[in-house]
Amino acid sequence: MKKNKAILCVDDDTLILESLKAELSQSFGNEFIIEIAESGEEALEVLDFLSDSKVDTLVIISDWLMPHMKGDELLTKVHGLFPKMSKIMLSGQADPQAISRVKADAHAAFVSKPWKKQDLSALIDGCLATK
Repeated sequence: MKKNKAILCVDDDTLILESLKAELSQSFGNEFIIEIAESGEEALEVLDFLSDSKVDTLVIISDWLMPHMKGDELLTKVHGLFPKMSKIMLSGQADPQAISRVKADAHAAFVSKPWKKQDLSALIDGCLATK
């Protein structure tokens, strides 16, 4: 069966990115493609590719502190391009202004690192239930 729905994870730390992908694959891998990107720019390219391939990306999870394009900027851009996509900022270093900005501008949720697998899965389940 071909999967036509995706969750995209974005983080510049490869270890965190692979850990997040492994956890999400266990919880959601039967129904969703779990894609990864190591930067905001790469994430936008992945989203374009998925969209062109008729894959509906329902959730994007992004780190905040990344080089070149921070997570709040990425999620705000994604909101402009894909307003119905659920957005989650995952970070251990986000400042209160960035959290407020991403909640207001991108309608994103915020999860602190280190995250609890069950809490992140429950948040994603809630995002998917509204789709």
